[in-house]
This record gives sequence, C-alpha cells and structure tokens, in this order.
Amino acid sequence: MNTDAATVNRALISVSDKQGIVEFAQGLHELGIEIISTGGTATKLQAANIPVTLISDITGFPEIMDGRVKTLHPKIHGGILGKRDAHKSEAKQHQIKWIDLVVCNLYPFAKTIQKPNATLDDALENIDIGGPSMLRSAAKNFNWVSVVVSPDDYAEVLQQLQTQGKINLELRKQLAAKAFAHTTQYDAMIANYLNKDFLTLNFKKTIDLRYGENPHQQASAYQQIDNAEKNILTAKQIQGKQLSYNNIIDADAAAACIKEFTQQPACVVIKHTNPCGVAEAPDIYTAFVNAWNGDSKSAFGSIVALNQTCTKQIAGFLAKVFLEIVIAPAYETEALNIFAKKPNIRILELKNIMSPPDDLCFKYINGGVLTQTCDNKNILPQDLKIVTKKKPTETEIVDMLFGWKVAKHTKSNAIVIAKNKITLGIGPGQVSRIDSVETALRKANHKVQDAVLISDAFFPFRDSIDQIANSGIKAIIQPGGSIRDKEVIAACDEHGIAMVFTGVRCFNH
Repeated sequence: MNTDAATVNRALISVSDKQGIVEFAQGLHELGIEIISTGGTATKLQAANIPVTLISDITGFPEIMDGRVKTLHPKIHGGILGKRDAHKSEAKQHQIKWIDLVVCNLYPFAKTIQKPNATLDDALENIDIGGPSMLRSAAKNFNWVSVVVSPDDYAEVLQQLQTQGKINLELRKQLAAKAFAHTTQYDAMIANYLNKDFLTLNFKKTIDLRYGENPHQQASAYQQIDNAEKNILTAKQIQGKQLSYNNIIDADAAAACIKEFTQQPACVVIKHTNPCGVAEAPDIYTAFVNAWNGDSKSAFGSIVALNQTCTKQIAGFLAKVFLEIVIAPAYETEALNIFAKKPNIRILELKNIMSPPDDLCFKYINGGVLTQTCDNKNILPQDLKIVTKKKPTETEIVDMLFGWKVAKHTKSNAIVIAKNKITLGIGPGQVSRIDSVETALRKANHKVQDAVLISDAFFPFRDSIDQIANSGIKAIIQPGGSIRDKEVIAACDEHGIAMVFTGVRCFNH
C-alpha cells in the first residue's frame, strides 16, 4: 500500500456541475498538470484558453452514440486503476499513461426527475454510466489517485498541490469516501425512481451536535440530499448558540405547522413539538400577540414561527421573555438590532418558509422505517357534514377549520379550543380523549364563551360532550365514525351544541 503523498501529472476533468471548474483547471494548468477532458467540459475550458487534451485523442476512438460511450476504454481506466509500482511495465506495454487526478460529478438525474413534465426517456438519458465508473476506479485506487466530486473540495486540493506539490494520503482517502458516497446516492435515486419497492434514503452529515435529547446521548444532524426543498437544516442562523437536537425537532414542528396558514399573517408558538398558541390576524404583530397570549405560561422557553417578516415590535416583546428560537422568512433591521442585545436567542431566517410541505413522511423504528404520504389534506366548508339540530354559524365554521389545522400538528389525542382564529386552549397527547378535553379547558382557563372545539378523532363516548356542556363552547368539529356517534350527537342536541363531521381524522402520533 502506498502511504506517500501522490504527485499529479495528469488530470481528467468531466463535470456536469461546472461551478468553479474553470478556476480550478486554471490552477492545475499553472502547475504544469496536463488536463484531459470530454464534451461540454472541454469546450468550457478551451473557451477560457486552458489547454485540453480530448478523451478521443487518448483512446484513439471518437465519442459515439450521442456521447453515451466516451470514457469506457482501457486507456482511461487502466490509467486510473493501475498500481504505479506493480503495473508499471504492463502500462508501458499497452501505451497507457497514468491519470493521477479524476474530477467528475454526474448527470443531473435528481433535477431531471423533479421537473413537472419529465418523462422516462428524460430520466434514462440522465443516468450517467462513464462518470460513476471513473469515480469508482479512482476511489478504489486512492493509494495513488485523487478523486474530486464536489466543487467544495477544489480549494483544498489546489492548496496542497501549490504548497506541497503532492496530495497526501489522508486527503486522498477522504476524497475517495466522498466519491463512493456520491455514486451510492446516485444509484439509490435511480433505483427509487424505477422501482417503488426500493427505498434508499440519502443523507449527508451537516453537523455533530453537542448531545441528543439528553446530555449522555450522542447526536448528529444529517440532511436528505435528494430533497431540494428548504427546511430547518438549510435555514440561515443569524445569531445564537448552536442548535441542539431538541431545538431542531421543535423548529421543524414549528415550520411544518406554520405552512398550514397561507391566507393571512400567522404565528405559531411551539413547545415540545406541540403548538401551545396559534393565531391568524390581519397583521403579523396582532397574530403574534394573540398566539403568545393563547398560552403564555407554556410559551416560556418556546419556539416562535412567523409566516411574515419579524418586526421590531415583535422583537421588542420577545427580547423581554425567555425563548429558544425565532423563525421567520425575513427580519427588519431594527428587529435584528434588538435581538443582538439578547445573543442567546437563536434567530433563524427561512426565506421560503411557506414552501409546499413534503409529500412523503418517514418514521424510524428499531430495525426499519415506516412511510406514509404526509397529511396535506385540506378540509373545506363543503366537506363538512352537519349532524346536529343546531347548525354552526359561518364564523364558527371558520374557527373550526382554523383549529383543525392546529390539531393536525398536535400530538394525539388532540383537543383544540379556538375563537376568532386564536387558540384558547390545547390538550395534546393525553391517553384518553376526555383527559385532553379537560386539559384544553384548563389551559383556556374556562374562558371559552362562544368558542369552538376541535377533536382530531371521534369521541368514543358522550362523556366529553357532557364535560363541555356548560363551558360556553358552541360548536364541535370531529371526524365521526364511532359506533356511539348517535349518542354523541344526541348529547350535543341536548346541550344545544352544533356539531360537524369531517369524515377524516388527523392523528399525529
């Protein structure tokens, strides 16, 4: 095994992502390194007056079949795979020259299949064959050869060549690992696309966290490579301590919940992944104040998410309380100046916080993973079935549909009490529905006159209805479907409460 630093005399460059490639190639040329290249990459380098040897000049064979066959040749792979000591005479016999550096990234398969009108033919034409072969050859032979798949590594490789004249073993090994990861992720995307029975998730570590849910647990954050949507792991952190494991989970829950509210300015306050205050209003400050006051006690140490620019008024309020994170698509300069005086508050800018939610959700269990389509069901007024003698008012319907969006992001069993598009009390994650009702009523401090109640699943008994009979709640929305629906409806009729069925539930385990 060669453990010495490796000289680079010849480099093969063939990239789909051409970011920074001209500058990198220019640096190699200035060091006297011969550059071999293909197709579009060669054209780009030649246009920048960088001397290039074409692949066809090496192989003695033209690129054929619309470029499908160009690098699959012994003079290319022999030049990459050969051991510089053991295979020296054999390479000379077959007139194979060593290739010491391979710079390659692959056809944009992921971007192609994400296009709305992409066809199977489009996808197949963007499956790279020669590229993965060269990458695997170079990565296998990292004892002698360096391989680069990411523009992020150009600077370090060039620096070593400029300062040392060679590339050391440690860097070659790191680059080889990245190359194998690159081809693994690429093949996984293709397999997932062609056969839905395969599920290979591609993640890249973004950071090691201080610890997990508890200080004795180790933790890291990995970002899904083939999910281009902006998310908490891509948010810009403007100030504050490093995000913790729990911070990231709660912030993700906040971002998911705020996406529900697209018609008006809205604010979501999250504590331990559950909403504790949510509101919509004509302006963002009113939405924030109403959400915070929905349960100001629970808001202590919370996460606040806004769907519009965070104003100096909101910042002035939050600077006086204890909280972990603020998430918004933008911030007024005055707001950032106020937050700067409270450096422990983590400020996240997520520009397209209202981007569409994911289509597929995952839940990891010991030894496996569960998948489901995400609950992106939007309940509309025409979907509701009125089942009681008393009919809800239009205002009550608006509040019920508002509360339903909150219930979707509240752990089951979930009960939400709302009025004027403000949550008054939320009962999350209780082991019986009546316990959730009692929690929501207590959180609302029984100030629920003319409010509505939302239940994420059906009422198994009429006891919950009897519990709220004298509370002031005027209408209930629930999925329906219990074998005791008639009893529950009868209880509502007895107490003069309107009830509607959605026909679907919104469990959130």
